[in-house]
Amino acid sequence: MSSSTLTAPNARRGSDYARLSRRVAEAGLFDRRPGRYAIRIALTLGAFLAGWALVVAVGDSWWQLPMAVVMAVATTQVAFLGHDAGHRQMFRRRGPSEAAGLVAGNLAVGLSYGWWVDKHNRHHANPNHADEDPDVGAGALVWTYEQAMATRGLGRWMARRQAWLFFPMLLLEGLALHVASVRALTGREPDGRWRVPMRHRGVEALLLAAHGAGYVGLLLAVMSPGKALLFAAVHQGLWGLYMGCAFAPNHKGMPMPTADDGLDYLRKQVLTARNVRGGRFVDLALGGLNYQIEHHLFPNLPRANLRRAQPLVRAYCAEQGVPYAETGLVESYRQALAHLHDVGRPLRAG
Repeated sequence: MSSSTLTAPNARRGSDYARLSRRVAEAGLFDRRPGRYAIRIALTLGAFLAGWALVVAVGDSWWQLPMAVVMAVATTQVAFLGHDAGHRQMFRRRGPSEAAGLVAGNLAVGLSYGWWVDKHNRHHANPNHADEDPDVGAGALVWTYEQAMATRGLGRWMARRQAWLFFPMLLLEGLALHVASVRALTGREPDGRWRVPMRHRGVEALLLAAHGAGYVGLLLAVMSPGKALLFAAVHQGLWGLYMGCAFAPNHKGMPMPTADDGLDYLRKQVLTARNVRGGRFVDLALGGLNYQIEHHLFPNLPRANLRRAQPLVRAYCAEQGVPYAETGLVESYRQALAHLHDVGRPLRAG
């Protein structure tokens, strides 16, 4: 979508976010939920470790393929914990937050925590901005007409059909995340500077290596090489698919502002995000990211408080005349795919 879908800036916009923030603070929603998170961490990591124990128990059997599906779900749930840690939703202090993120990301999932935090913070600062948000930069998929017209060769062929290719391509997202993590840890600029700043590069590299060695070693120890390869393909493919399906409804197909729109913080975050309706199951399945508007307005709000913040935010947006997007899960995918299909239209017409 172009910026023409954005509403005109409110004349009183300067203090709009501050007033909303005060309402959320007065409701006690910025308070950490240590007991709730202790239970969530114990259950999530417990299920993750129990799953791997069951993989060992099943041994060299074709029943490992259903186990790969189970472990894809468990791995994504652990990755959600890393997301919460990165936003300091669990702990106020940086040290415990980084320790939790490194364990969940690098050691358990095989994803560089430092790389992800750097990338994700840039996304939060300028969501859906084609030049500033790395999540909508030109790549395997294109998000704007300008990006589509700049494609060549295989990239142009894919851009024409990207709505149809979207979900199949997500099967490679897990592999892409692993590769990006290694490149972030090792990549330097021509002048010798690191491309991605990290506070604990050595620790990250050690934990990532431990994950890789443990993952490959465990699979080869309990099953034949062929079954191990199939397990890894199913596990990593479905993990990437699940991750993509959790993040795709949040912004794809929503307005893509530019600096010329002059949006304040409240409108920049609300107008570019989409909430997904659903009950507790959707909350669990999407890691709380279905409350994307509330999460973007208050990134360090504990996950359990997002549901409680939603009525406050929705009512405040109505007061200010700010559109508040909310839809069902299937409809959110339809809107995202419709945007991808529309972006590729000029290439199909040509």
